[in-house]
Amino acid sequence: MKLRNIFTIAATTLLLAGCGGSATLEVMNFTNNLTPEEIAEGKFTPEVMWKMGRVGNQKLSPDGKLVAFTITYYNMADNKGTTGIYLMPAEGGEVVRLLEKGSAPQWVGNRLYYMADGQVWSILSDGSDKQQLTDIEGIESYGIAPSGDIMFFTKRVHVVDIKGSDIYAEADKSKARIYDDLMVRHWDYWDEGNYSHIFVAPIAEGLVKEGKDIMEGEPWDAPLAPYFDSEEIAWNNAGTALAYTCKHLTGAEYAVSTDSDIFIYDVATATTRNICKEVGQMPGYDKYPVWSPDDTLIAFRSMRRAGNESDKDRLFVWNSKDGSMIDVTSGFDYNASNVVWEGNNTLYFVSPITATHQICRAEAVAGAKVEILTSGDHDINTFTKVGDRIVAHMNTIMKAPELYAVENGELRQMTFVNQQIYDNIPMGKCTKRWVRTTDGKQMLVWVILPPNFDENEKYPTLLYCQGGPQSVVSQFWSYRWNFQLMASEGYVVVAPNRRGLPSFGQEWLDQISGDYSGQNIRDYLAAIDDVAKEPWSDENRLGAVGASYGGYSVYYLAGHHEGRFKALISHCGIFNFESMYGHTEEMWFVNNDYGGAYWDKSNRTAQRSYANSPHKAVAKWDTPILIFTGELDFRIPFTQSLEAFTAAKLQGIPAKLVAFENEAHQVFQPQNSLVWNREFFGWLNKYLK
Repeated sequence: MKLRNIFTIAATTLLLAGCGGSATLEVMNFTNNLTPEEIAEGKFTPEVMWKMGRVGNQKLSPDGKLVAFTITYYNMADNKGTTGIYLMPAEGGEVVRLLEKGSAPQWVGNRLYYMADGQVWSILSDGSDKQQLTDIEGIESYGIAPSGDIMFFTKRVHVVDIKGSDIYAEADKSKARIYDDLMVRHWDYWDEGNYSHIFVAPIAEGLVKEGKDIMEGEPWDAPLAPYFDSEEIAWNNAGTALAYTCKHLTGAEYAVSTDSDIFIYDVATATTRNICKEVGQMPGYDKYPVWSPDDTLIAFRSMRRAGNESDKDRLFVWNSKDGSMIDVTSGFDYNASNVVWEGNNTLYFVSPITATHQICRAEAVAGAKVEILTSGDHDINTFTKVGDRIVAHMNTIMKAPELYAVENGELRQMTFVNQQIYDNIPMGKCTKRWVRTTDGKQMLVWVILPPNFDENEKYPTLLYCQGGPQSVVSQFWSYRWNFQLMASEGYVVVAPNRRGLPSFGQEWLDQISGDYSGQNIRDYLAAIDDVAKEPWSDENRLGAVGASYGGYSVYYLAGHHEGRFKALISHCGIFNFESMYGHTEEMWFVNNDYGGAYWDKSNRTAQRSYANSPHKAVAKWDTPILIFTGELDFRIPFTQSLEAFTAAKLQGIPAKLVAFENEAHQVFQPQNSLVWNREFFGWLNKYLK
């Protein structure tokens, strides 16, 4: 299937505001290439899901008149996706495709910069004057200063010799890696001495062919591993200074600490300063700097504790005039992200609020009163703001991401990329339920009902166990664990916001650390027991499914569910705490969440964690279990899944192992996803229907 067949195209002449002229651009009449059979069946299937256009990051033009955004379409036969760049008037209207292939759009004046074929390009908004900006091998991300005369780009640089072929010239065919310290691998790759570095280069006539490595010889990454998010790097508006996130630690220190800082590189003097350490110890994550319009202030996200990757994301502001720091959200018990300045005094940001994500506003003063501007059961993932105009990227459990205008706190849908699917295929209704926990608190639980739900029917019911463990069960839309796919197969889905999740205050979030087997497990059981009492839920056909920490939850429940569940599915779950401690890579994670190392017999919290490892109760397993894993997963290595599978089979328990040799902690590739879904629902249908 070719990309052009995924949607129909009508060509027309469209005058875009602010483009300086008119040109013929393709106005999009989006369809999702549903077959007559899929329309007739009216069922949301994995094949239909992979036909969806995935609306990506959006950017308002500096004059606030146009919004540029990406859409990615996947081709199942080719097992890959293609991302294009699209434009529409910021007040809404027709969408045109500017580029069939391009990503990471960024406006500077009336030019749109983007990445394609490994290089940085620019184009005018009417589709004319397309220019290649760089000719540099290995560019991974970029950023153009608002001044338009200088850029940064990131690429990998070899700093430390680790491979045997690098150390011993006579062994150039050696495949050895030689380490004398942690961490030897991260997420899905082995450390071979290569680091992501930031380069700066002036923009003049001709191609940019090289740049200055502002981290020359430094054995650390910017942006941070393992996600390498370019939003951790920001130009000031004058193009004279670059703020970026980096973690100046190596070896075991790096493995046990999250202590990153905000650095400022001065272009004129080629000097770098650490603004976090200048004000004393700021030992946790400090990330995502954003300059104020007058370049005197930097807002950034800061965590208090080194070693807790899920601490509160506080909103800090640094003042360049006196070097002072203030905590804007000291009186606000929620995280802050996607920070945007309005003038030099006001900040807008996204916060998780009661299992949703909303846009908030606060003055840039210590302990500011935070105003929550939007409301409703939805997730605003990101937004872009120019003047009074805000365009948000939003989704719900019932609808994939689209772009919405935010007007006086209300949201108006602007794009309808997947409307053909919603017009022909019913989605399961998402309902909100408050469940009383065993310690007398109220827990928000999303319950997703099958399409065409009939309260007189009895439905098999799934307990969804969230990963993280500190990841909110919000109104998210996932192309990996999709609640609508489960509902379309006739399952009720129970998704509790158990202890250890954000958006209910820091106390609720922190409770899980050092207590994996405690209150949050009781929260799970309270949720499924409450829904199982409904006349439409079949208490004799209950299942439990989850990935990562959710996969651990399934393994733990397998030995403690007291006959509730008839089928279990664990994806990349933690099975054996002791071997996990030695197999994983980010040691701050297990130190914080387990309480410490297994050999520290004086550590009561850690010893309680290891005593309650799922493998300790494996003799009580009696339920059919399906296990997924990725061979490139170094966070929870596939050996955890092998241990669990072996234990189940040697005890005669029905079990199946599905191992993906080219996936890590999640399944991303289209055909692997198809296999995953076939096996997932095949297992559930076998034991719950």
